[in-house]
Amino acid sequence: MRVLIAPDKFAGTLTAVEAAAAIEEGWRRRDPEAEVLVAPMADGGPGFIDVLEAVVDGTLLSVTVRGPLGDEVPATVLLAGETAYVETAQACGLHLVEKADRRPEDGTTYGVGQLIAAAVDAGAKRIILGLGGSGTNDAGAGLLAALGATGAGGSLDAGARGLADLTEVDLEPARTRMAGIEFVAASDVENPMLGLRGATNVFGTQKGITDERKPEVDGWLTRFAELAGRKTADAKGAGAAGGLGYALLLLGAERISGIDLVAELTGLKDKASKVDLVLSGEGAFDFQSRDGKVIAGVAKVANEAMRPCVVLAGKVQIGSREMRTMGVESAYSLVDAVGEEKAFADPHGSLAAVAERVARTWAR
Repeated sequence: MRVLIAPDKFAGTLTAVEAAAAIEEGWRRRDPEAEVLVAPMADGGPGFIDVLEAVVDGTLLSVTVRGPLGDEVPATVLLAGETAYVETAQACGLHLVEKADRRPEDGTTYGVGQLIAAAVDAGAKRIILGLGGSGTNDAGAGLLAALGATGAGGSLDAGARGLADLTEVDLEPARTRMAGIEFVAASDVENPMLGLRGATNVFGTQKGITDERKPEVDGWLTRFAELAGRKTADAKGAGAAGGLGYALLLLGAERISGIDLVAELTGLKDKASKVDLVLSGEGAFDFQSRDGKVIAGVAKVANEAMRPCVVLAGKVQIGSREMRTMGVESAYSLVDAVGEEKAFADPHGSLAAVAERVARTWAR
């Protein structure tokens, strides 16, 4: 039996690399002679650098940057020749702030700009930024401030709240400093930055912005966009990562699919063509999994290779009809198999146990 294991992270419990190891361990308990190919995946969010480090011939540059609420946090840039890979969540990720301490209206992306500056200082001419998992909603104003942009009447590096009274924005210092640098925004979010489908209204809740606060916060971003470039705010992907997509588009970034990028770099299509079965996974397999997430991307590649795709997830919250629409043959839930308490207390062991169960059904 030839198997390809290509999971996403299990948010809060296992990285994609750790999840792949657990799945392989469980599968081999039942099928020790299996030929197993491993390709941990990411869509641009947390884990982006971990996954790419294993397949890109490069070196890691360690940097200390400003976190979303001002505390210093460690981060890394993956340098490969004149190309640099940046995981924006390392500087502004939701995981960097305890749930009780979240203040998304004050969160800044300044640290992402510091990562970009570090990459440029190290000689990068092309910067590929993975967008996702952000805990900020500042339209990327902090990023622009770190690169030299200035504002009058307000503050670009004080989160969305700092944009409330802006009267002027000057992006030229940032554009001048980044002249000759090619930016690529790797994200599968197509939302604009403003309005009902924008960053605040669609993604604000998970960051801690209440429904009552959303109109005012969206208004702050609107003020910024009117001063910095209103048309760009309506572009596809401008709403990614709390508006980080908008800031990068202002700098001339090209937007590409995060999962497609990772699939290409990991050789996912070639590996899928060599196996009998493709296994993927993530923390919650739900309706959001359809929208440019890892499982949707892996299932698409498996289907193109005419191979069945099976999902292992912490929770399965999608029906069989929707699964098959995505190209997923079957899905197995850790919570259903071992219980929620054990699934969170021992995620590696629980995932391995479910993988062993999957092998009983699918191994030849």
